[in-house]
Amino acid sequence: MRITDTAAIITGGASGLGEATARHFRAQGAQVTLLDRDGARGAEVAAEIGAHFAETDVTDEDSVARAIAAAKEAMGRITAVVNCAGIATGLKTLGRDGPHPLDVFRRTIDINLVGTFNVSRLAAAEMAGNAPDADGARGVIVNTASVAAFEGQKGQAAYAASKAGIVGLSLPMARDMSREGIRVMAIAPGIFATPMMRGLPQEVQDSLATEVTFPKRLGDPAEYARLAGFIVECGYLNGEVIRLDGALRMQ
Repeated sequence: MRITDTAAIITGGASGLGEATARHFRAQGAQVTLLDRDGARGAEVAAEIGAHFAETDVTDEDSVARAIAAAKEAMGRITAVVNCAGIATGLKTLGRDGPHPLDVFRRTIDINLVGTFNVSRLAAAEMAGNAPDADGARGVIVNTASVAAFEGQKGQAAYAASKAGIVGLSLPMARDMSREGIRVMAIAPGIFATPMMRGLPQEVQDSLATEVTFPKRLGDPAEYARLAGFIVECGYLNGEVIRLDGALRMQ
């Protein structure tokens, strides 16, 4: 599979890692459909890069089904999915104000993990109908985990659990869909310069950067995008999680 021949759905495509991936894929000639809850920003990015957009709630089955149908109609087919939609929460299991709110935990799991699975399963049903290439491949799914899946910090119980779930999905999903020729991979980013991170004071960003082994800086979303593109094109990558973190190991 070549990016130039790819028809990709990118969730969370209105900002951060998703936006960077959408821009990179379009620059390489891929067709792209952005899925995001932010209708105004999603439509703006899509218009700017010459992509399609579908306002979507990844946790809602009907919303995702409509978005995938719209993407297929606009692009003619779907050959790749990059799942970047997600939220970060910071609450201790037992904090000064009492136990971790259960609704916050559920929402984090629902968006980060259930939402990823929801998009993957419905998109896979469409990819299974593609004509196979010489390897028998019909599509590829790239999910977003996090180094928190392995080294979650204080206050990351919900977030780390959701991202550990993404790690756990990779191999069984790849095995499930081997018959259909659909690969499944995950990227586990470290500390990246997303809009959420850029909103922190500069001294906080600088302090976080010093924890990275090398290079001592925040990750560039464009680096995530290039790795996602490489995964699409490298047909022997399957069922694996790739850390993209400058050798960061969270303490």
